[in-house]
Amino acid sequence: MQQQTVQRPTGAFVGASWTALLVGGATYLIGLWNSDMQLNEKGYYFTLLMYGLFAAVSLQKSVRDRLEGIPVTGIYFGLCWLSLGICVALLVIGLWNAKLVYSEKGFYAMSYLMSLFAAVAVQKNIRDLAPFKAQATSGDEA
Repeated sequence: MQQQTVQRPTGAFVGASWTALLVGGATYLIGLWNSDMQLNEKGYYFTLLMYGLFAAVSLQKSVRDRLEGIPVTGIYFGLCWLSLGICVALLVIGLWNAKLVYSEKGFYAMSYLMSLFAAVAVQKNIRDLAPFKAQATSGDEA
């Protein structure tokens, strides 16, 4: 098992990550809510967001586990990559075929990708802060 020193993320980075996730996700969802799409189309794009966020966080965790020497099966690691690829491909296919103006397509694509990136950053921050929080609680008990 490899021992790596993890620095505590700065408050600014943690705040920026959460802000990016909330702004990206909220913007995407508000856009869906206000769109003239049929309910089944809205459901498609909502499901892509939820599946994409899960896939991105799961992939980040798997990559981090491998770096820290925590066993991750090849099949799970491959499924994480495949899931993220499927999410992005389905978004591209959906937007390519959608009857939306280009600015709306760009809006959905950018808010989606911003949300995925931010979810990875938030997960990284949560994981990086966990040892520091454990130290703080064990120090309080002593």
